[in-house]
Amino acid sequence: MSARDRLGAASVVRTLFVSSRPVSWINTAYPFAAAYVMTTRTIDVPLVIGTLFFLIPYNLAMYGVNDVFDYDSDLRNPRKGGAQGAVLDRRMHPIVLLAASLLCAPFLVYLALVGTWQSWIVLAASMFFVVFYSAPPLRLKEVPFADSVTSSIHFFSPAVYGLVLAGAVWTPRLCAIIVAFALWGVASHAFGAVQDVAADRAAGIASIATARGPAWTVRFALVCYASAGLVMLATAWPGPLAALLVLPYLLSVWPYRGVTDDSAHEATRGWKRFLWINQLAGFGVTLLLIWYGMLTA
Repeated sequence: MSARDRLGAASVVRTLFVSSRPVSWINTAYPFAAAYVMTTRTIDVPLVIGTLFFLIPYNLAMYGVNDVFDYDSDLRNPRKGGAQGAVLDRRMHPIVLLAASLLCAPFLVYLALVGTWQSWIVLAASMFFVVFYSAPPLRLKEVPFADSVTSSIHFFSPAVYGLVLAGAVWTPRLCAIIVAFALWGVASHAFGAVQDVAADRAAGIASIATARGPAWTVRFALVCYASAGLVMLATAWPGPLAALLVLPYLLSVWPYRGVTDDSAHEATRGWKRFLWINQLAGFGVTLLLIWYGMLTA
């Protein structure tokens, strides 16, 4: 292999890495692992394989497909090209789609073999929304409100899958956790869409923020975050303490409740804080899970 070929291969790997959004890997792997472990109280092969799947292949599929079909919008978006996603050279489009398919396939086969028909349905639904959030003909990201709901599914469905694969008994308190997680996801997507209003309008892309306006969308996100906290009050102790974890999100989003189309890009500062707040919230959730595990051991 020539030096030029090696450089090309390195560039492809780097592009795939950036496209998979490494900063967000934990956001899908952790929910699956936590749900599975808290149900089975064991570490086994399905846990390891499932966690690896939701860590990298799942994210490459989700964000890679998005980068391919959002190419026109990403060209106009100044925040693309780094931790928040790659602006893919057109020559990379088929490579990304092929790589995502090949990387996901063996994991999906294994998970199908160790699962049940219920877990097959959840996993199939999760992958359906991963693909058709961005890909035609559905392209759900261009259907206002459906875009935020579908994006939320990307993050809470790994937890649902972990629970179903592990054979969890569904109770009202357990359902409350998933509902709160879903509301968090809707709020996070809606607020994230605000910063892209200009780029999306220029590319002719509809979103909850372009349809309802940036200020309305920010306020909607605030309501969803607050609702997520309230729903957590209905969970088993020490779950209600997780309601406090929405406060940093509310404080971070609140200053943008009056943004306009012209100033919507300022929400990027809030979105960058969001990425760090996720780490803080994840730490808090981990402590609560450990506490819950000790109480129910």
